[in-house]
Amino acid sequence: MMVSFYVWDAVVIGAGHAGCEAALALARMGARTLLLTLSLDAVAHMPCNPAIGGTGKGHLVREVDALGGEMGLAADAVSIQSRMLNRSKGPAVHSLRAQADKRAYHDHMLAALLAEPNITLRQAEVSRILTQNGLVSGVVTATGETLQTRAAIVAAGVYLDSRIIIGDYSRNSGPQGFMNASSLSDALRGLGFDLRRFKTGTPARLDARTIHFDRMEPQYGDDPPTPFSFMSDEPPANSACCYLTWTNERTHAVIRANLHRAPMFTGGINGVGARYCPSIEDKITRFADKPRHQVFLEPEGLRSPEWYVQGVSTSLPEDVQTELIRTIPGLEDAVLMRLAYAIEYDCIDPTRLDAGFGVRDIPGLYFAGQINGTSGYEEAAAQGILAGINAALHLRGESPFLIGRDEGYIGVLADDLTVKGTDEPYRMMTSRAEYRLLLRQDNADLRLTERAAAIGLASPERLERTLAKRDQTGIALEAINAERAPHGEAFARWLLMNDQPPAPGGFPLTDLLKRPGVTYASLRELCPALPGILPRAAEQAELTVKYEGYLTKQQREVDRTRSLERRALPPDVDYIALPGLRVEARQKLDRVRPATIGQASRIPGVSPADIAVLTTYLTHLVRLSR
Repeated sequence: MMVSFYVWDAVVIGAGHAGCEAALALARMGARTLLLTLSLDAVAHMPCNPAIGGTGKGHLVREVDALGGEMGLAADAVSIQSRMLNRSKGPAVHSLRAQADKRAYHDHMLAALLAEPNITLRQAEVSRILTQNGLVSGVVTATGETLQTRAAIVAAGVYLDSRIIIGDYSRNSGPQGFMNASSLSDALRGLGFDLRRFKTGTPARLDARTIHFDRMEPQYGDDPPTPFSFMSDEPPANSACCYLTWTNERTHAVIRANLHRAPMFTGGINGVGARYCPSIEDKITRFADKPRHQVFLEPEGLRSPEWYVQGVSTSLPEDVQTELIRTIPGLEDAVLMRLAYAIEYDCIDPTRLDAGFGVRDIPGLYFAGQINGTSGYEEAAAQGILAGINAALHLRGESPFLIGRDEGYIGVLADDLTVKGTDEPYRMMTSRAEYRLLLRQDNADLRLTERAAAIGLASPERLERTLAKRDQTGIALEAINAERAPHGEAFARWLLMNDQPPAPGGFPLTDLLKRPGVTYASLRELCPALPGILPRAAEQAELTVKYEGYLTKQQREVDRTRSLERRALPPDVDYIALPGLRVEARQKLDRVRPATIGQASRIPGVSPADIAVLTTYLTHLVRLSR
């Protein structure tokens, strides 16, 4: 066996969205990092929709950015259309989504990796992970090289023993023709991991020259668009238009007539797919009463003829794919440049990990991304940056960096995966966050950047911007609380110009700002004494005043539950022998090994009665220690 003379602080296995963020976090925190990928052409690849963000997912991108990650900056740099979703709803669910230029995104992330002096990027397949005295000690490549390291992050995406399925045809392959990882699955089993089989899929790509866009509804971006990154001063470009069309009864008839050839129904697919991203054949079967389903046409790039057909994910045979696509208005003459397919792959049970994505019984080993049972670029990036941070802290001998459910969507993601686990590809949604009004995308920097700067990840410039935003928000709130509307004709005119109902002079500005349609900028027109502040600080001041009652109520809920999160459970509790617990609870607690009473309470199968037993047990331990 050939042993490399290089000794790395950390090796990251996989250069998708999780691997890129993990490697960048490690390198920026001072770790000498080797990033290995099956193909250099697949760095930050987008095998599905070339878009970043979306409902719930946009929050994750903002949090990755607030910590000092790259995804938000990359999305801003290569955006070709940007929209803020859910504007008609409250600010808790506002979510940014940007259509990205697929090739340009790859180029941006590749350049970011190569710009880091602590990162070495190599094309190689990892076949084994080595341990010594219970610690990570190295990795072995498929070509036989042993690379010594003190930490490893497995970010293998959907490549582990993956298989592409199109009708009766299948082949061992990664997405879009890239090779798969053929030997790492067995190595993980050898380390004691129970692997599951999950499934995802992607629609066909169409030749833009064969699409009748004039028969569809144009979907324009925002004007002006909003950037993802708190470091982006200029709005991203809106240089492309997307289009909306619909399936119809003809489409559904083609699919129903060919269900006997659909791997989803014939047993050709064994992996578990995402409930929230069904294939078109699954949709028309589960929602048989729906006469049509939305289909969005989205460009893969400004210089690419390929268009993505969102809403028509399928694994039906090639002839059926062509027939069903051509029943959709605007696609009557469409030529398929790439076929839709399903892909099955191996992933781990994430309940073996701690809240920082480290393996509990193998210090120095971390997992991030779709190998943990998630779906989506954004979920992967969020796991990658958290795993990278914790691997760097492990190398320093410092305490882990954890994000609570009340501190970020990343915390919700980590807690859901490592405590509850998942039986299907996990997708982030705003409904998963019980404190979502406190965890808005607009305040991600105020929640996380100071913490990231303290561990050496967020840059001084980023911290300076965050502190300026926080301080200006405080100054504005103080001024709003101190001022009242003036008496006289000027106030009456202001009310009329801003479509506001009458109000007496001396009316508190805080009460005015709580009214729909009133902004901080419009209040400054009425009261020039209010300080001029950054737009993002003005947004924070507005939201703080408008939702004051709701924010206070939610903060009280956080304070009540935080006591449970602070009650730590000893790591060596013998749950199997602990009297009073139900059998199911003993088994679940023994497998998950929760760190706190709060985590234990969220484990499926652990009842309130079991929590009472644990609380009594902790009280008993405290008495014995006195």
